[in-house]
Amino acid sequence: MRAPWRTTLALILQTIAPIALPQTVLPVEQAPYHVPVFSNDYVTVLNVFIPPRRSSGYHRHSLDSLGVLIADTDRTGQVLGADETVTPRRGAGSVTFSFYGREENVHVVNVTGGAPFHNIVVELLKPAAGRLTPSARDGAAAYTQVLDNERARAWRLVLEPGGEAAAITQSAPGIRVVVAGGELVERVPGRPDRGMALRSGEFFWQDAGATRAVRNVGTTRIELVEIELK
Repeated sequence: MRAPWRTTLALILQTIAPIALPQTVLPVEQAPYHVPVFSNDYVTVLNVFIPPRRSSGYHRHSLDSLGVLIADTDRTGQVLGADETVTPRRGAGSVTFSFYGREENVHVVNVTGGAPFHNIVVELLKPAAGRLTPSARDGAAAYTQVLDNERARAWRLVLEPGGEAAAITQSAPGIRVVVAGGELVERVPGRPDRGMALRSGEFFWQDAGATRAVRNVGTTRIELVEIELK
């Protein structure tokens, strides 16, 4: 005969709903595969490189952020508390902006494909736009504007072998991100020409005030995204 207390305990256990364990949520700067690689008074740059079939874990974005996609793959995303969804693929060089300073986002990225996901994320450390005025570059036909909001302005520059972009003067500080690398020569008035062997996924901080022209002296197509802050 079963002891009465055992029967009572069994009934209690049957009526208790499973308790969901809390998710571990890290700041994005500490999340797996999100590596801070540069920081100054204006920005923190994260090199986001998630290998095949790996996960970023849940992490929190709280700063306005700009992303330049280097390579995409099959992946899913899930906002904390919501259903997991398949993330549509985007082309290399895609530029996105998220106003996380207005509304934080906690999510996870899961790479389901056989190739890595690679994104360069630029976090803006100032809480709001400052007194910076980016250039227009309207007269430089090689530059195509791909982003313009209250925090930043960005252009895409594509140079085929032998191609050249006319000189521009950068009015505000910012970053150059290399989407597709190659051999570039940069011409700055008053200085010797400087050759650069650029690699996909690299980036360079650029101060305001510089005037420069660039030419592709290699044998491969070069694609850059240049960003100026506001």
